[in-house]
Amino acid sequence: MKIAIPTANGKLCLHFGHCEVFTFIDVEETTKTIVNKEEIVPPEHIPGIIPPWVKEQGASLVIAGGMGGRAQEIFAQFGIKVISGAPAEDPEKVVLDYLNGTLETGINACDHSGCSH
Repeated sequence: MKIAIPTANGKLCLHFGHCEVFTFIDVEETTKTIVNKEEIVPPEHIPGIIPPWVKEQGASLVIAGGMGGRAQEIFAQFGIKVISGAPAEDPEKVVLDYLNGTLETGINACDHSGCSH
């Protein structure tokens, strides 16, 4: 499975639309290990463009700090699961916590009116 993490300054970016790169992490779910990590600069942030791009990279899950409802709907249309409310940690830690069932998610940083991220 490949997991996409919007990243800025080497940490999970709390606002999905403000990330510098996406860190794509390939994992072996049965052994709960990371097998590959790659950082890729996304296309310019235009509403609706990131979900198909993430799908093209082969990811089936996005773990984000905050993401607006419309973006989550578009990801769902592409068959990509979204987990929001994740902390601004190293992408590897976020993924390992997810795999081990210890990822603590809080409030979606974009779950309010007017947030376009």
